[in-house]
Amino acid sequence: MSFEFTKENLEKIEALKSRYPSPKALSLPCLWMAQYQERYISLEAIETIGDLIDLPPMEIYRVATFYTMFNLEPVGKYHIQLCKTLSCALCGKAEMLNHLKNRLGLSPGESSSDGAFTLTQVECLGSCGTAPVMQINDQYYENLTPEKIDIILDSLEEGS
Repeated sequence: MSFEFTKENLEKIEALKSRYPSPKALSLPCLWMAQYQERYISLEAIETIGDLIDLPPMEIYRVATFYTMFNLEPVGKYHIQLCKTLSCALCGKAEMLNHLKNRLGLSPGESSSDGAFTLTQVECLGSCGTAPVMQINDQYYENLTPEKIDIILDSLEEGS
């Protein structure tokens, strides 16, 4: 399997090269583009990024593994990330996790067989005042209840 950036992403990378002081700094937006393009970052994407910005693939891999927001394995169309830190834990994260597990038939770290959903627990999403919180792809959902989760998942399933 090979990885190629879209023409649009290649143009963005070229435009960004002059704005970043070092290739290592440029690796972050390149990793984001790769992840948005394929929903995860493959080893092939890491090699491609290294070639484009003239860094060894191992340097790109180090950056990708340092940050938890990068997915090095494929995730579902809807990547559900439930915050597991203190504010969310105190405000009902365990109940929300149990509800998600029962509703989706998934444990954290698993994806549905149809590729629609991936469930993960993550460190702080930075929305402690509206806990419990989950992020699905780029959208935050706050002040969660089991009922709210059902409404959210129903709308996603209808849109699939």
